[in-house]
Amino acid sequence: MKFYSNGKLLITSEYLVLDGAKAFALPTKYGQSLEVKMLNNDYATLFWESIDYKNGCWFKCEFNLKSLNYKNQTNTKIAKKLQQILIEVQKLNPSFLQQKQSLRVKTTLDFNKNWGLGSSSTLINNIANWAKIDAFKLQHNTFGGSAYDIACAQNNSPILYQLKSKKPKITPVNFNPKFTNQLYFIYLNKKKNSRIAIKNYQKISTDKTALVTNISAITNAILKTNSLIEFEKLIEEHENLIAKTIQIKPIKQQLFKDYFGSIKSLGAWEGDFILATGNEDTPKYFSKKGFETILFFKDIIL
Repeated sequence: MKFYSNGKLLITSEYLVLDGAKAFALPTKYGQSLEVKMLNNDYATLFWESIDYKNGCWFKCEFNLKSLNYKNQTNTKIAKKLQQILIEVQKLNPSFLQQKQSLRVKTTLDFNKNWGLGSSSTLINNIANWAKIDAFKLQHNTFGGSAYDIACAQNNSPILYQLKSKKPKITPVNFNPKFTNQLYFIYLNKKKNSRIAIKNYQKISTDKTALVTNISAITNAILKTNSLIEFEKLIEEHENLIAKTIQIKPIKQQLFKDYFGSIKSLGAWEGDFILATGNEDTPKYFSKKGFETILFFKDIIL
């Protein structure tokens, strides 16, 4: 058995998606696969191996299928989290992993796990497909968050994502403006822990009703525009609104004050990827600043 899930980039409504704002998200060409093989023995062991995008093994572990206790792990923190995930899966599907034969599971990322494109969400969605359970429930019980990344894992086109009464509403949308060749995704050389960022955001006690409305309106406008100038105005307005809310300077003010185009943070601020509008000089600009991972829209977005 083999399963595959898409990675993700959240273009609008970072943080505010948790409070019901309409979010625009893009599934990526990069993702993660999970392959399950039955072994011809009765040791009742789950052999787990995680492979990175360079075909190197970055995690190994063995689980007893009866107790889900682990051993021979190369990283105890990861083994413990994976154990927690498998326990939650069994709560949702008690027949999962009840066979006597051993299993070998191999996960393979086709992107750098530090990029923040969804190494956790693609894993959760793959495991959920394997166990025939609801991936959104599994995500809620293990990692939390808005679960827009699960929606991206399951869709092969741009989506509009919104939590309605805490339940996901997913709408496939078209996004093919004439300026996509002027959109670049730049990795900031550090991974941001989205769960910590979410906790900090949730400590903000101000009423966000008006902000949710404004951010949702920007999302709608971004999906409609075919003008790069208008797109730039919208993402700058979005940046300013979020900056005031979370009390963090926009990344352009922090690192790229002299950049000629517009820049927007994606997901948790100050890490992972940013979106930049630009031209053929854009890669040279960011490379000179020490940011070597610069991806064209057509190279990363499904």
